[in-house]
Amino acid sequence: MGRPKALVDDWLVRSLRVLADGGCSGLTVVLGASADEARTLLAEAATGAGLPPYDVVVAPDWAEGMGASLRAGLTALPADVDAVLVHLVDLPDVGPEVVRRVVAAATGPAVLARASYDDGPGHPVLIGADHVAGVVAAATGDRGARTYLAGHAVALVPCGDLADGRDVDVPGRQ
Repeated sequence: MGRPKALVDDWLVRSLRVLADGGCSGLTVVLGASADEARTLLAEAATGAGLPPYDVVVAPDWAEGMGASLRAGLTALPADVDAVLVHLVDLPDVGPEVVRRVVAAATGPAVLARASYDDGPGHPVLIGADHVAGVVAAATGDRGARTYLAGHAVALVPCGDLADGRDVDVPGRQ
């Protein structure tokens, strides 16, 4: 993208709103590259537009890849969380309807579910507390939870009628 995705357009602020409007609470933003700039962007948005409450976690080893961000976010979870919904900032067409549909798949701490689109499985991903330690252990490089999920039964939640779910890696594609 030529810059950290958290600083692209309104993606970071929009992602927080999508999660809140989709029924999520206890929001955590994981930042890496340009974390100070992203914090400033969030603070400015919170002042003017009333963002939902959120916590910020910085992944100090963010340059390793998305696995570092996933580990940082998951290890910052409170102990009493039954499940966590992992959403990426570079999915501008994923809206609250997708989040609501995936969250509705929550069945307790053993849940593993993810949105699926016409091109196959995607994000957001719902990870039950029973799986958090395994995902943290498997999250390396740019694979995130992919290896862990491949070895476990994951409920696919059809969302192709709501979005295409493709991440944006090229400037100008929205």
